[in-house]
Parts: sequence; C-alpha cells; structure tokens
Amino acid sequence: MNAVTDKPVPASSAPMSTAAARPGRARKRVIQLAVLAVLLAGGAVAFNWWRQEGRFIESTDNAYVQGDIAVLGPRIEGDVVAIHVTDNQAVKAGDPLISLDAADWQLRLEQARDADAEAAAAIETAQRQVVQAGAAIVTTEAMIGQAEAEWNRAEADAGRTGTLATAGWASKQTNETKIADQRKSQALLAAARAQRDSAVQTLAVARSAVVQAEAHKLTADAAVKLAERNLGYTVIRAPFDGTVGNRAAQLGQHVNPMLQLISVTPTREHLYVVANFKETQLRAMQPGQKVLLIPDIDSGAAIEARLDSLAPATGALFSLLPPENATGNFTKVVQRVPVKVSIPAAAAAKAGWLRAGLSVTAEVDTRGPDAVRHGLFGSLMALLGLA
Repeated sequence: MNAVTDKPVPASSAPMSTAAARPGRARKRVIQLAVLAVLLAGGAVAFNWWRQEGRFIESTDNAYVQGDIAVLGPRIEGDVVAIHVTDNQAVKAGDPLISLDAADWQLRLEQARDADAEAAAAIETAQRQVVQAGAAIVTTEAMIGQAEAEWNRAEADAGRTGTLATAGWASKQTNETKIADQRKSQALLAAARAQRDSAVQTLAVARSAVVQAEAHKLTADAAVKLAERNLGYTVIRAPFDGTVGNRAAQLGQHVNPMLQLISVTPTREHLYVVANFKETQLRAMQPGQKVLLIPDIDSGAAIEARLDSLAPATGALFSLLPPENATGNFTKVVQRVPVKVSIPAAAAAKAGWLRAGLSVTAEVDTRGPDAVRHGLFGSLMALLGLA
C-alpha cells in the first residue's frame, strides 16, 4: 500500500499572489468609476437636451414628399402624330408634349367660319328687309293720302250730280257714274290702308328676322371659337414647369378623351411634405413652426422646412370608407392627422434628393417659429457653460 504524501507549500507563495492581485482590482475599480462617470455625464447631457429641446420635438416617420402632379390626356379624339419629349425630360409651361392629327379639326374650323359668314350675311339681308318694309310703309301712306283725296273728290262729285239730277239739270246716268266713282275711290282707300297694315306687319317680321339672324350669328361665333379651341387641343402642352414622366402615348395611337397619355411633376420648389402625426402629438403644433425633414434616401441630407397647415379632419374621415364607430364592436385606435409642411425654395433647390413620393422623417419643433436646435453637442456646450 502506497502512502500519498503532499508536497509542502512554500510559506512565501500565498502572500505574493495576494500582492499581485491588488493592482488588478484597483485598475478594475478605476475603470468602473470612469465608465460610471461617463454614463452619468452622458445622462446629464441627454437630460439637459431633453429638458431644453427634446421634449418639444414631435416626430413621425409617416411622412412623404408630395407634389401636385398633372396627369394629362386628350380633350378631343385623334391620332398621335408626334411626341415632342422624352421620358423624364424637364419642360417649361406651355411647351408642346404631344401632337394629334389636326386635319379634321382644321376642316371643322373652316366649316364653322363659313357658317359664321353665312350668319353675318343673313343679318345684312334681314336688315335690308327692315329698310324695305319701312319704305313700303311710306309708300302705302302716300297711297292712302292719294286714295283719300280721290275719295273726297268722288264723294263731292257724287253729291253735286245727285243734286243736279234731282233738279233735272243732270242725267241719271251721269249721277250713277259719279256714285260708282265714289265707291271705287272708297275701295281704293281701303286697299291702300290694308297695304299699309300689311307693310307694318312685314316690318315687324323683318325686325324679328334681324333678331333671329343676330342670334344665329352669336351661335356661329361660338362655334368658331369652339372649333378654334378644339384645333388648339390637338397639341397637349405642359401646364407648368416640371418634369414629364409616366408617358403612355405611342405614335399612331388613336386616342379619346379620358385616356391618360403623360404626366408632369412640378419642380422641386413646388413640392411639399404631408406628415401624418398622431392626435396626441398635435397639442402644441402651430403653422409657422420649424420642421426638420430627414429623408430615408440619405439621412445626412436633412433640410429645414416650415409647418404650413393642419388638415381639418383625420385621414380616416377622408378615406373612401370612413369608419363608423357607432355600430359593432369598438376598438379605440389613435388617429392621425395630415400636416402639410412647406419647403422653402432655397432649401428645395439645394436638396437634390427631393422626389415626389419619397419617405422622410418629420420633426416639428413646437417651441416656436424662431426656435434654434442645438442637438446633443450644443446641450453639452451649454452644460459646460461654453455655449
């Protein structure tokens, strides 16, 4: 049986190990204290930033660049004969984009102008008829005067011959002739008066014809203007400065109204942001406050904008099917309100990333329109008394 013997440990080895461990523990304690100091300083800086600035910032990533995009289509039917722009080309207001075949519309314009000339001639004819009817009235008035004079003479002659015939100085035949002349002149006077009445009616009809012809002229003038406008519609032009896109037109394509052929997006200076903030974030928001826009495409290319206005209702009420919370099971959901943010022209001109539809993060500083954001570094400087 073998006996197990323990080797004796030198008495000096334990104290040496303890002495070697003391510097390591001291170094570790120093590091811990340094980390704690850094954390406390960082916490102080963060709290100071939150107290002075952070608690006034309302932020949302539910924000998008918007623009009033014009979707253009034909107002008349026709065949596409020319496309004057390429995809994504910059254009100026009034620049031609697409041309339709104008031959048919040119013929319609000429037809409308011919009808307009005919209406003008009809007015002149009716006016001449008025003059002619007036002259006929003058003529019949003269005929009436002549017939009245003849009737007076014939009546006097008949009276005289009647007296002479009664006394035996004139024959009965002569008296009967004079009486016949009297009746004849009376009939002529009645005929002259009837002609005058007819001329008066003819004048009234002629004047009505003038009014009718003038109305036809107005209709013809409107038709000419409409034909000119339709002829102008054969060229689709840019409504404002911008960039064309989403081109669907093809050469030779027969198009009708309601078709979408091309779109024009506004320039960067006319873009804006719609940020959908929660209703709990709106209490201190006012138009004119500063807004920091941080694009998802480049977080380092943030620009400063201004709060323009708040929507009059939540986005849910503007949806196609607004919620009806009075019926069925109710689940409360925090609503969002669209907030329009305008971008200054100078800032937009420098922001090459601006495109309609891009996502951004909007941070509204509710301290006021003149508030200045210093960030964590600024807060540190203020805490150290260096700002």
